[in-house]
Amino acid sequence: MGLLNSLVQEYTRQLGKGQIQKAYRGIMSFMSGLKLHLSGLYPNFSTSALYFGYMDMTYFAFTPTELREKKLKVAIVYLHEEARFDAWLGGINRQIQAAVIDQLSQKNIGGYQLSQVQPGVDSIIETMLVAQPDFDNPDALKQQIETRVIEFVTDMMALLD
Repeated sequence: MGLLNSLVQEYTRQLGKGQIQKAYRGIMSFMSGLKLHLSGLYPNFSTSALYFGYMDMTYFAFTPTELREKKLKVAIVYLHEEARFDAWLGGINRQIQAAVIDQLSQKNIGGYQLSQVQPGVDSIIETMLVAQPDFDNPDALKQQIETRVIEFVTDMMALLD
Protein backbone atom coordinates (compact mmCIF):
# COMPACT_ATOMS: atom_id res chain seq x y z
CA MET A 1 0.00 0.00 0.00
CA GLY A 2 1.28 3.47 -0.89
CA LEU A 3 2.05 6.22 1.57
CA LEU A 4 -0.94 8.35 0.56
CA ASN A 5 -3.30 5.39 0.97
CA SER A 6 -1.96 4.79 4.49
CA LEU A 7 -2.38 8.44 5.35
CA VAL A 8 -5.94 8.51 4.00
CA GLN A 9 -6.83 5.39 6.00
CA GLU A 10 -5.50 7.00 9.20
CA TYR A 11 -7.35 10.20 8.36
CA THR A 12 -10.55 8.22 7.86
CA ARG A 13 -10.06 6.40 11.19
CA GLN A 14 -9.56 9.67 13.01
CA LEU A 15 -12.62 11.20 11.37
CA GLY A 16 -14.62 8.16 12.42
CA LYS A 17 -14.03 9.13 16.05
CA GLY A 18 -15.87 12.44 15.46
CA GLN A 19 -13.61 14.64 17.57
CA ILE A 20 -11.74 16.29 14.71
CA GLN A 21 -14.93 17.53 13.07
CA LYS A 22 -16.25 18.97 16.34
CA ALA A 23 -12.98 20.72 17.12
CA TYR A 24 -12.65 22.08 13.58
CA ARG A 25 -16.23 23.40 13.57
CA GLY A 26 -15.60 25.00 16.96
CA ILE A 27 -12.44 26.73 15.75
CA MET A 28 -14.15 27.97 12.56
CA SER A 29 -17.15 29.20 14.53
CA PHE A 30 -14.86 31.04 16.96
CA MET A 31 -12.89 32.63 14.10
CA SER A 32 -16.12 33.77 12.40
CA GLY A 33 -17.33 35.24 15.68
CA LEU A 34 -13.99 36.95 16.30
CA LYS A 35 -14.07 38.51 12.84
CA LEU A 36 -17.62 39.77 13.41
CA HIS A 37 -16.72 41.05 16.90
CA LEU A 38 -13.67 42.99 15.71
CA SER A 39 -15.31 44.43 12.59
CA GLY A 40 -18.15 45.72 14.76
CA LEU A 41 -15.79 47.42 17.20
CA TYR A 42 -13.35 48.80 14.62
CA PRO A 43 -15.28 50.04 11.58
CA ASN A 44 -12.19 51.90 10.27
CA PHE A 45 -10.42 48.53 9.85
CA SER A 46 -11.06 46.40 6.81
CA THR A 47 -11.54 42.68 7.25
CA SER A 48 -11.14 40.02 4.62
CA ALA A 49 -13.01 36.81 4.15
CA LEU A 50 -12.08 34.01 6.49
CA TYR A 51 -9.47 31.71 4.95
CA PHE A 52 -10.13 28.22 6.28
CA GLY A 53 -6.81 26.73 5.18
CA TYR A 54 -5.75 23.09 4.99
CA MET A 55 -5.91 22.41 8.72
CA ASP A 56 -2.57 24.19 9.00
CA MET A 57 -3.74 27.77 9.51
CA THR A 58 -6.96 29.71 9.48
CA TYR A 59 -6.91 33.49 9.25
CA PHE A 60 -8.53 36.73 8.22
CA ALA A 61 -7.05 40.15 7.54
CA PHE A 62 -7.84 42.90 10.02
CA THR A 63 -6.19 46.05 8.72
CA PRO A 64 -6.48 49.74 9.58
CA THR A 65 -6.75 52.23 6.74
CA GLU A 66 -3.26 53.62 7.46
CA LEU A 67 -1.60 50.26 6.80
CA ARG A 68 -3.87 49.37 3.89
CA GLU A 69 -2.82 52.62 2.19
CA LYS A 70 0.80 51.39 2.46
CA LYS A 71 -0.26 48.15 0.75
CA LEU A 72 0.12 46.22 4.00
CA LYS A 73 -2.23 44.02 5.95
CA VAL A 74 -2.47 42.45 9.38
CA ALA A 75 -3.66 38.87 9.64
CA ILE A 76 -5.06 37.22 12.72
CA VAL A 77 -3.91 33.64 12.35
CA TYR A 78 -4.87 30.46 14.17
CA LEU A 79 -2.08 27.89 13.77
CA HIS A 80 -3.68 24.47 14.11
CA GLU A 81 -0.62 22.34 14.95
CA GLU A 82 0.67 24.84 17.49
CA ALA A 83 -2.86 25.54 18.84
CA ARG A 84 -2.17 29.26 19.17
CA PHE A 85 -3.10 32.65 17.76
CA ASP A 86 -0.61 34.93 16.01
CA ALA A 87 -0.75 38.30 14.29
CA TRP A 88 1.23 38.77 11.11
CA LEU A 89 2.12 41.95 9.31
CA GLY A 90 2.18 41.19 5.61
CA GLY A 91 2.34 42.90 2.25
CA ILE A 92 -0.25 42.64 -0.50
CA ASN A 93 2.40 40.89 -2.61
CA ARG A 94 5.97 39.55 -2.37
CA GLN A 95 7.51 42.77 -3.72
CA ILE A 96 5.88 44.90 -1.01
CA GLN A 97 6.84 42.30 1.60
CA ALA A 98 10.49 42.35 0.51
CA ALA A 99 10.63 46.17 0.35
CA VAL A 100 9.19 46.57 3.85
CA ILE A 101 11.51 43.92 5.29
CA ASP A 102 14.41 45.83 3.75
CA GLN A 103 13.10 49.15 5.12
CA LEU A 104 12.61 47.75 8.63
CA SER A 105 16.00 46.03 8.66
CA GLN A 106 17.48 49.53 8.99
CA LYS A 107 15.39 50.34 12.08
CA ASN A 108 15.25 49.33 15.71
CA ILE A 109 12.09 47.21 15.77
CA GLY A 110 12.12 46.55 19.49
CA GLY A 111 11.36 43.00 20.52
CA TYR A 112 9.99 42.03 17.12
CA GLN A 113 11.85 39.87 14.64
CA LEU A 114 11.76 40.34 10.90
CA SER A 115 10.81 37.42 8.71
CA GLN A 116 13.15 36.27 5.98
CA VAL A 117 12.20 36.72 2.34
CA GLN A 118 11.89 33.15 1.12
CA PRO A 119 9.33 30.87 -0.51
CA GLY A 120 6.48 29.95 1.81
CA VAL A 121 6.97 32.91 4.16
CA ASP A 122 4.02 35.29 3.97
CA SER A 123 4.84 37.65 6.81
CA ILE A 124 7.03 40.65 7.45
CA ILE A 125 6.75 40.39 11.23
CA GLU A 126 4.92 37.80 13.32
CA THR A 127 3.94 37.93 16.97
CA MET A 128 2.16 35.49 19.22
CA LEU A 129 -1.18 36.76 20.47
CA VAL A 130 -2.34 33.87 22.67
CA ALA A 131 -0.18 30.82 23.37
CA GLN A 132 -2.84 28.66 25.03
CA PRO A 133 -6.30 29.76 23.94
CA ASP A 134 -9.23 28.83 26.17
CA PHE A 135 -12.02 28.15 23.71
CA ASP A 136 -14.37 27.35 26.59
CA ASN A 137 -14.32 31.08 27.47
CA PRO A 138 -14.82 32.66 24.03
CA ASP A 139 -15.59 36.19 25.28
CA ALA A 140 -12.39 36.33 27.34
CA LEU A 141 -10.42 34.85 24.44
CA LYS A 142 -11.82 37.45 22.02
CA GLN A 143 -10.82 40.19 24.48
CA GLN A 144 -7.29 38.78 24.80
CA ILE A 145 -6.86 38.64 21.04
CA GLU A 146 -8.37 42.11 20.56
CA THR A 147 -6.05 43.69 23.15
CA ARG A 148 -2.92 42.06 21.75
CA VAL A 149 -3.73 42.66 18.08
CA ILE A 150 -4.47 46.36 18.70
CA GLU A 151 -1.10 46.65 20.50
CA PHE A 152 0.57 44.97 17.51
CA VAL A 153 -1.19 47.24 15.00
CA THR A 154 -0.21 50.32 17.01
CA ASP A 155 3.43 49.18 17.14
CA MET A 156 3.47 48.44 13.40
CA MET A 157 2.03 51.85 12.51
CA ALA A 158 4.66 53.54 14.71
CA LEU A 159 7.46 51.53 13.07
CA LEU A 160 6.26 52.39 9.58
CA ASP A 161 5.77 56.13 10.09
